[in-house]
Amino acid sequence: MQKSTRLISLDAFRGMAIAGMILVNSPGNFGAVYPQLKHAAWNGWTFADTIFPAFLFIVGVSLVLSIAGRVERGEAGPKLEAQIVRRTVILFALGLFINSFPLFHLETLRIPGVLQRIALCYFFTAIIVLKCRLRGRILWLAGLLVSYWVMMRFVPVPGVGAGVLEPGKNFAAYVDSLFLRGHMYSYYQTWDPEGLVSTLPAIATTLFGVLTGDFLRRPLSGPKKIISMAAAGLFLALAGTILAGWLPINKNLWTSTFSIFMAGLSLTAFGALYGIMDVAGLSWWARPFVIFGTNAITVYVLSQVLDEALRFIQLSLPNGYTLSCRSYLFRNYCVPIASPETASLFFAVAYLFSIYLIAWAMWKKGIVIKI
Repeated sequence: MQKSTRLISLDAFRGMAIAGMILVNSPGNFGAVYPQLKHAAWNGWTFADTIFPAFLFIVGVSLVLSIAGRVERGEAGPKLEAQIVRRTVILFALGLFINSFPLFHLETLRIPGVLQRIALCYFFTAIIVLKCRLRGRILWLAGLLVSYWVMMRFVPVPGVGAGVLEPGKNFAAYVDSLFLRGHMYSYYQTWDPEGLVSTLPAIATTLFGVLTGDFLRRPLSGPKKIISMAAAGLFLALAGTILAGWLPINKNLWTSTFSIFMAGLSLTAFGALYGIMDVAGLSWWARPFVIFGTNAITVYVLSQVLDEALRFIQLSLPNGYTLSCRSYLFRNYCVPIASPETASLFFAVAYLFSIYLIAWAMWKKGIVIKI
């Protein structure tokens, strides 16, 4: 593989993650969702829980390949660092915009969020990539996972004690309550699933992607890379499963075992895509995902804003009641044709397809918005 060659599997995997996010975030009725499209209530995992770590993993793969290429072209230095800061600020600001849209009540604005976590993981991972070689990157990854494990298990929480991992009563929630009070996810109020301390193992998830990108740059044959990624992915998934006996796999806390296990799943899935698309050359079937992945952040922001707009716009009904545009579409075009769960899924798929049409139009016109 030439170092300058763009991997189709990167865009496809990124697009799959974005499509998965939209599908999971946009059911017609949150009270009627198929179990695998809902996040695990606490410990354990579902398909929905694999999507966000997969996106962070691919951020790491893309980041190291991009930075390595620029360093080799002599573009490293203050200019590259400034661009990293710029992208971080834009991502974080977009996350705040999504959280505040459409009413913009800043006094209750949720500060953490999906894009905010992506921004922080991107920034700190990029700095590690710029400042550290392979050994340093591995040490950072291990240090983040071990230090977070130690904090969650052994640092006492006032009034609770050490080692408690219950909702709102753990070390991560305690730190969130100190620094983010009044600005957390409104559903939980006392803690945030994208909070401060749990960002540490999320950075480790991104570093797993960095190590994968480092490996892809090695002068090995395609089949050897595929076998190696599959073996490493299965090893990490098994390790995460075994270690879960001491620290449960938990997305809300983004436990160290969650980071390890999900990195294993992501690596295995990406290795399969790499083999099918970049080694075997069978990429035609993934064109929709490549289109999603080409403008991934733009598509995600658009999907979130449009969804909130559909909730905000109220329609006046003949009986004098009002109903949001989103609820009107769901009740009139989805509910009558299927069971509650299937109708909810049908709405999500239809919404995903509508976003895809916009992404396709951008791709067709060659519009790529770099963030």
